[in-house]
Amino acid sequence: MIVRTLAGITGTDRDVETEHWRSKRIVLAGDGVGFSVHETVLEPGAVNDFWYANHIEAVFIVEGEGELLDKETGATHQLAPGSIYVLDGNERHQLRPRTRMRTLCVFNPPVTGREVHDENGVYPLITEAQEG
Repeated sequence: MIVRTLAGITGTDRDVETEHWRSKRIVLAGDGVGFSVHETVLEPGAVNDFWYANHIEAVFIVEGEGELLDKETGATHQLAPGSIYVLDGNERHQLRPRTRMRTLCVFNPPVTGREVHDENGVYPLITEAQEG
């Protein structure tokens, strides 16, 4: 059984912060459960270009509002609390928060926590053994 709190993750290597977003990695690949879970908070007014070419991501909006642009089709979607989007086709996308947005994200395959977005917004596929 795994039990963690956001407070316990804050300030550790599982707490990753950039200029436009902060991600607390609650469950990672090393936990050996087949997916990873993150709480990500995005700052208003930022334009975030992402492309998870190696992962499927599901994002549930807990707080805040914004817009999702599917860069593959040009379609835009309004996001608010209770919205979910699933990047089941590895879509290139842009997330534009109008207000501070708090999201819960699930990745498959799980991320290790060491990934860094490249110039295209892609996380590399990194695998690791389960932590003991």
